[in-house]
Amino acid sequence: MLPYGTVPQSDVEVMPLRWYAAYTRHQHEKSASSYLAQKGMEVLLPLYRSLSRWKDRNKEVLLPLFPGYVFVLTDLERRVEVLRAPGVCWLVGSAGIPVAVSTHEIERVRRLTESPLSYAPHPYLKRGDRVRVLSGPLEGMEGILIRVKKQCRVVVTMDLLRQAASVEIESTNLERISATASVPLAQLARARQYS
Repeated sequence: MLPYGTVPQSDVEVMPLRWYAAYTRHQHEKSASSYLAQKGMEVLLPLYRSLSRWKDRNKEVLLPLFPGYVFVLTDLERRVEVLRAPGVCWLVGSAGIPVAVSTHEIERVRRLTESPLSYAPHPYLKRGDRVRVLSGPLEGMEGILIRVKKQCRVVVTMDLLRQAASVEIESTNLERISATASVPLAQLARARQYS
């Protein structure tokens, strides 16, 4: 017989280890990652190489691939310990509840950072975003992103004529101007005709 208030071991639920994204203050990713690793937690801080130009020289530096974020494998029972790390503000979630990052997404990031390929941050683009072409023969042209696969398909509209044309452009050659909310629905509907 167990003493009053004691729960049998078979009834104790063990919290599973999951990956969470910890949001950090500006340029605190490395110190937070180091602290969490010292506490025995598995941490993922993807870095990329960047050439920094100073007055007298150029230097290669390692910068966070996702500025302001550190990924940590933990259970929610250690949440307070994660939040005590220097520079950590909160765990990314919804309505104040931390949401786990899928293991699949973490593995994709790991594969990317372990590959010999050159990689760097890129703005997150989605269907319906207004985008601007950064270089090439269409430099400066604006349109609506309607498809993202191997190459992006962008619709360029002539509002006065109520006509549009679409063109394939590499995503690295695009920058987002605004999100879907600012694209008029009629314009987005016309753009989908050309996908």
